[in-house]
Amino acid sequence: MGKPREPDGRNREAAQELSFGKALERLEEIAQRLEAGELELEAALTAFEEGVGLARRCAEQLRDAERRIDVLTQEDDGWSERDFEAPEDEG
Repeated sequence: MGKPREPDGRNREAAQELSFGKALERLEEIAQRLEAGELELEAALTAFEEGVGLARRCAEQLRDAERRIDVLTQEDDGWSERDFEAPEDEG
């Protein structure tokens, strides 16, 4: 196993350009590296900051997708659209 690579310095703007899937992959990679303890303190902090930005971006993308979902319901005279309503957490 070679030398751990340092965080690549992706900034907030770069995270905004990533697709949801790519952002999630990158976030998982960062989490694994942080959990493995393979980074020096400064590199770990930089990776953590990037991870927080990616997590926020993923959450934002999910909220945007939720807002765009129309649920089709069948009524007596055909199909109609209504806004998506997420189920409430059972607790």
